[in-house]
Amino acid sequence: MSKRGENIYKRKDGRWEGRYIKERTAAGKAVYGYVYARSYKETRLKLQNAVQMMRSASAGQLEDGRQMYFGTLAENWFGHIRPLTKESTYRKYWNLWNSYIRPELGEMRFAEITQDVLEACCKAMLVSGGQEGTGLSAKTVSDALSLIRNIFRYYAGRKLPVPCDTRTVMVKQSTKEMRILSMKEQQALCSYIYMDLSIRNVGVLLCLFTGIRVGEVCALRWEDISFPDKTVHIHRTMQRIQVDCGGSSRDTDNAGSGKRRAREPRTKIIVTTLKSKCSIRTIPIPDELLQIIESVRGAASGYFLTGSEKRWVEPRTMQNHFKRLLKCCAIEDANYHALRHTFATRCVELGFDVKSLSEILGHASVNITMNRYVHPSMQLKQANMQRLSEMISWN
Repeated sequence: MSKRGENIYKRKDGRWEGRYIKERTAAGKAVYGYVYARSYKETRLKLQNAVQMMRSASAGQLEDGRQMYFGTLAENWFGHIRPLTKESTYRKYWNLWNSYIRPELGEMRFAEITQDVLEACCKAMLVSGGQEGTGLSAKTVSDALSLIRNIFRYYAGRKLPVPCDTRTVMVKQSTKEMRILSMKEQQALCSYIYMDLSIRNVGVLLCLFTGIRVGEVCALRWEDISFPDKTVHIHRTMQRIQVDCGGSSRDTDNAGSGKRRAREPRTKIIVTTLKSKCSIRTIPIPDELLQIIESVRGAASGYFLTGSEKRWVEPRTMQNHFKRLLKCCAIEDANYHALRHTFATRCVELGFDVKSLSEILGHASVNITMNRYVHPSMQLKQANMQRLSEMISWN
C-alpha cells in the first residue's frame, strides 16, 4: 500500500517503485514514468527529482539537473527512447543499464560523473563485473560505455551542462579470431547433410551457401523463396528477448484481491524487421541448392523450418542442432555464425567482386565486409604469392 497522496509501492522483489505522470495523450490518458530504489525514503527522493526534472525540461530549464541522480536522468532517457526504438534494441539497452551501469553509477549525482569516475567504472566492470564477479568482456563494457555516451549526448542536446567529455574514455578491445570451416570440414559437413536432408539440415546448408544469419533463417518463410526467380528475400529476423523490462509493467499484487499474479514467462520470441535498410536484401540461390530446397518443400506458406504458421524453430534450437551436426561429422567446435564467415571467405577465394558480396551479406559498406568477414585462407595466400615467381629470375 502507498501512503496517501503518493504513488510509491513495495514490489515483490523487495524494491520500492515510484510512479508519476510524465504527460497525457491527446485523449487525456496518463503516460507514466517510474523510478526504483531499495528504500521508501530513497524512492521518494528519486520521485521528487524525476518530477522536478520533468517540469524543468518542459520549461526549458535544466540547469539544476547536474545535481540529480544519474539513475533518474537515465530512466527518463529510457522513457524518451522507448517509442522510437525497436523492442529488441530497447531490451538490450535496459539490460546493460540495469545489470552493469546502474549498480556503479545509478546512485551518483550527474555532476559527480567525471572522466576519472567513468574510467574507474569501466575498469571495475572489466575486473569484477557480471553475476559471478569474474569480469565482463571488453565488448560488453564498450557497449555499456556507448550507452552512457548516448545518455550524456541526449542531455547535452537539451542544454544540460555535462560533467565530462565521454569521448575521451576508451575501452580497448582485442580482435577476436573468427572461426572458419576449412574446405575439408565444409565438405565433410555437406556430405553428411546430403545423406540426411531434413529441413533443419537444409536450413544449415542454406546459411552456408547464402551467408544468412541464424535469426534470419529461423524467421524465413516459404513465401520468401521465389523458385521461378531463384532468389530468397531476407527481410525479417527472429530473436528471444526478455519480457519484463524497467517500468513496462507493475509487479504488485492485484489491488484489493489479496491474490498474486500468475508467474509469467521472462522471455518471448519475436519476429521483427532487420536493423537497417541495407540488411533487407534479395539473394540469388545457386541451382544445386535450389533443387535441394525444392526436394524438401512440403508447404507453400508458413515458416521455412517447420512449414507451419504457428510453430517455429528458434535460434537457440538451430544453434544446438548445428553443434550436434559438427559432433557427428567429427568437426572441431564452432558457433553458428562461423557459417557466415565461411561463406564470405569462400566467395573471396572464388573471385567474387567485393561489392556484390557486401550486398549479399547486407552490409552498409564494402569496408565492413573486408574487415570483418573476409579471411583469406593460407592456400589462397600461397597461390597469390606464387604469382610473384615469374618476377624472380636468379639463374
